[in-house]
Amino acid sequence: MFEYMGERLSNAMKNIRGLGRITEENISDAMREIRLALLEADVNYQVVKEFIQKVKEKALGMEVQKSLKPDELFIKIVKDELIELLGGESVPLETSKNPTIAMLVGLQGSGKTTTCGKLANYLRKKEQKKPLLVACDVYRPAAIEQLKEIGASLDIPVYTEGKINPTTIVEHALNYAKENHYDYILIDTAGRLHIDTQLMDELKEIIAIAHPHEILLVIDAMMGQDAINVITGFNESLGLTGTILTKLDGNTKGGVALSVRHLTNVPIKFVGDSEKLDGLSSFHPARMAGRILDMGDIMSIAEKVENVIDTDEAEKQMERMKKGKYDLEDFLTNLKQIKKLGPLENILKMLPGARKMGINKIDIDPKQMAHIEAIILSMTPQERRHPEILKASRKQRISKGSGRPVEEINRLLKQFEEMKKMMKMMSGKNYNFPF
Repeated sequence: MFEYMGERLSNAMKNIRGLGRITEENISDAMREIRLALLEADVNYQVVKEFIQKVKEKALGMEVQKSLKPDELFIKIVKDELIELLGGESVPLETSKNPTIAMLVGLQGSGKTTTCGKLANYLRKKEQKKPLLVACDVYRPAAIEQLKEIGASLDIPVYTEGKINPTTIVEHALNYAKENHYDYILIDTAGRLHIDTQLMDELKEIIAIAHPHEILLVIDAMMGQDAINVITGFNESLGLTGTILTKLDGNTKGGVALSVRHLTNVPIKFVGDSEKLDGLSSFHPARMAGRILDMGDIMSIAEKVENVIDTDEAEKQMERMKKGKYDLEDFLTNLKQIKKLGPLENILKMLPGARKMGINKIDIDPKQMAHIEAIILSMTPQERRHPEILKASRKQRISKGSGRPVEEINRLLKQFEEMKKMMKMMSGKNYNFPF
């Protein structure tokens, strides 16, 4: 997501480092690089033109404060304008009504049904809601079955009456939700390969019955500039309250995210950042701008950690680290917690300076973590707590039990001892570990 654009923008910033002051002449190369980076990332031409003009005007019209270097000021201006382009403030999802009704719309292939499940999962975890999924895509083969499978895997109920009139399904679902005290209703509607009158008429009929508080357009970020026309078409007919951009974890240039709000005035409320059913994140313009400019997104890392890490357990482990008692039992617990965060490389990309350090391109094989887990699980509780007792015969037994060579066990033990020393040293300096 935004990798190529981010690299180009970072290179543009290098051109103005060390300048004594900002002038039109010495920022011209940087401005040209930024323009090319945005255009190549599939950002709308008019949006790029306005963005460049605003950055240039602000950079040349601003006095450089003593506390800021010219290049720092320029980067701040670029970041502020990116935030503005992405929508300024984040627009939260409506959750206060009881029940709150959200309707998901979009073209076929945008990932609407899967996103419906992801959003239900998000609402249950983050907002402590009791969601009900309503299957109203009665045309696409297996759409209802797909939603039922998603609901079953999340243990979230799905209301369906099969392939009858969608308006009838919605009417009955609203009564069912009220009787069973569901406080968030998510309606998965039908899509088409393109916008047509029949589709819009049906969606309008559902709106007339459900009176949804949220009408969310699910759109594939890989569509490029066509996405703007799709958003505009749905918005003019239905009055959208927001968009959800899917497949931002794929091979996408990210230009749609930088064009949507400015050209349509429809806020981005969520982005799909993995294929898993917990792969949906609320959209924060400031955080996204930070990621694009390689400034990191520590807040999003913290939120992911909060969702999967037990605070009391983390504090106990911190105390054990300080006392030098951190053992392989603790390490195994941490390993299991890290796996819950999703692909580790996605977390590394959110660290400040990840692109500069090259860790944004690290590809971590999940098998490696599985091998480490197998080795530790093949140890006895005593061996995990006292790895110093692991001599040749014990290592041979662990090797047979885990299916990993003795050399790999030795390497793990050596790395673990080095990590223990580093943790003890850093804990003495009052660093806060996320796990």
